[in-house]
Amino acid sequence: MRRIFGIIYLILFSCSLSAQDSSEEMVKYTTDFKFADGFYLNFGMVKNNNPIPMARIITNLDRSSSDFYSDLLKEKQFAFFDGNGVKQETSTNRLWGFSRNGVLYIKMSEGFHRITIVGGICHFVATIVSYENPYYNPYYGNPYSSRSYNPYYSNQGRSTSNQDVKQYVLDFETGKTYEYDLNAVEILLMKDAELYDEYMLLKKKKKKQLKFYYIRKYNERNPIYIPVKSKF
Repeated sequence: MRRIFGIIYLILFSCSLSAQDSSEEMVKYTTDFKFADGFYLNFGMVKNNNPIPMARIITNLDRSSSDFYSDLLKEKQFAFFDGNGVKQETSTNRLWGFSRNGVLYIKMSEGFHRITIVGGICHFVATIVSYENPYYNPYYGNPYSSRSYNPYYSNQGRSTSNQDVKQYVLDFETGKTYEYDLNAVEILLMKDAELYDEYMLLKKKKKKQLKFYYIRKYNERNPIYIPVKSKF
């Protein structure tokens, strides 16, 4: 029961972090824009440029170290103080990502990956790790089969890992990610009817060649606005 209340509190806390402060103003995103540094529990915190700042992280690590982020993210969990000064804990696996030096990184598979293009349609590359068993031995684990003790089957059950580099796109309105393919580009362009119709008139080969061009065109026609703290 305590754990349930803790999870509920963490959700409410992340929502409160996502809420915009009265001293914030909306700024049009450009390539010069820098996101606030810190850790994001969810995409709402990204849209509101309101991460958990490093100053609130409870750790013995050196915050001035260039390895601070990587060292912290090696931990299964980390603690921090919320806006009310109450200590909270979260799993690093539950993070959406983080911002470092104003640059966004998103969690995918077993790592964090830089979002290289930010806009209404974001683009990034991620290394995806998958695991598989090299073979299947029907005799393995059968105590009545002499073959289950055969040393040649000693590696039975051990999995191997594969790493694949894949491209993704992210809808900045919803936070949903898609594999970077024709179907995803068509879905995301639907929000701009004129651009979508123009793209759909192209031959399939041309669509593939111009995917990235149309993403850039969409972002130019549909700029996003990010809240930042007003300077007085």
